[in-house]
Amino acid sequence: MAVDRDLLAPCGLYCGVCAVRIAHRDDNRKFKERLVSVYGVSSPEDIHCGGCLSDDLFFYCRVCPIRDCCESKGIEGCHRCDDFPCDLIENFPLPVGKKVIMRAIPEWRELGTEAWVEGEEKRYRCPECGAPLFRGAKRCRGCGADVDVD
Repeated sequence: MAVDRDLLAPCGLYCGVCAVRIAHRDDNRKFKERLVSVYGVSSPEDIHCGGCLSDDLFFYCRVCPIRDCCESKGIEGCHRCDDFPCDLIENFPLPVGKKVIMRAIPEWRELGTEAWVEGEEKRYRCPECGAPLFRGAKRCRGCGADVDVD
């Protein structure tokens, strides 16, 4: 499996299953409109991102203290940090994000990057129909089944 390095968010919130990135990648206007209120942005045009390590960052990713911390320490991500979990993780502003980070970072450490990415891609599939899901999804867009994969 080829790993897209732009999608390796240092915090462990794999960008390949991020709603903002998926809505942008698919140019899904309806999905972008729903995300406007979730992320407190002005318009659907603000919903764009090519991944945390890309040149096209979502507004929050541009000012992310976790990303900045890893960069200042010269490490790829929190999975390489001896201080994990630190105050930046403990005080993460989105509960589902913190939950995922606390699960993902130990898995990333244990599995290595390629296997961890493969695991994230498999995790975010509907257990009923196999349709792709985004992080935080509560219902499958494919079959309508309730999901809780975070």
